[in-house]
Amino acid sequence: MAIEHAQTAHRDYTGAKLGMWFFLFTEVLLFGGLFLIYAVYRSTHSGEFHRAAQDLSFVLGTVNTVILLTSSLTVALAISAVKRDERGKTAVLLAATLVLGAAFLVNKYFEWSGHIREGLYPNAPELLSRDHGTILFYGLYYVMTGLHGLHVIAGLALLAAMLAAVLRGTVHGGDFVKLENSGLFWHLVDLIWIYLFPLFYLIT
Repeated sequence: MAIEHAQTAHRDYTGAKLGMWFFLFTEVLLFGGLFLIYAVYRSTHSGEFHRAAQDLSFVLGTVNTVILLTSSLTVALAISAVKRDERGKTAVLLAATLVLGAAFLVNKYFEWSGHIREGLYPNAPELLSRDHGTILFYGLYYVMTGLHGLHVIAGLALLAAMLAAVLRGTVHGGDFVKLENSGLFWHLVDLIWIYLFPLFYLIT
């Protein structure tokens, strides 16, 4: 009886998806609040924000944008592959996503390191010697890109767990909701960056 029940156990896929969408909504509210704060400060310090943005690397920002957009593609392809029970292809695509996500973090590390060497970090004497708008700009830059970076790390941890599950065979064509939800989270991470990139790197 217990064996039969285990074999026919109900999986609430709809509930799992709704739960993930609710969680993503709370994440949108979190970053939405930060975007609102950014908009207010930018409206009152537009000139200072524009000048401060000139110190950021447009090239690194663009490269990271391409990296994350490509990683969204590989996640989507991985989900399509697992639905067709293509285990090997799913694993390769997830591994590619992990490499791309790691590359994003490496680029961000070098970018932050460069700013820190220049003294452009919170409470640094060099930054405090500049105008109030520049101080606000870099404060928001570190908070928003740092929080986004933490989400990238969390997303990579989820996808690494999904890769392990695919290799073990616990995520497959008949049970892939966990991978779908992980992919939704990763798409949110990418979407947030799509907004962060123009706010900090494309200020006009």
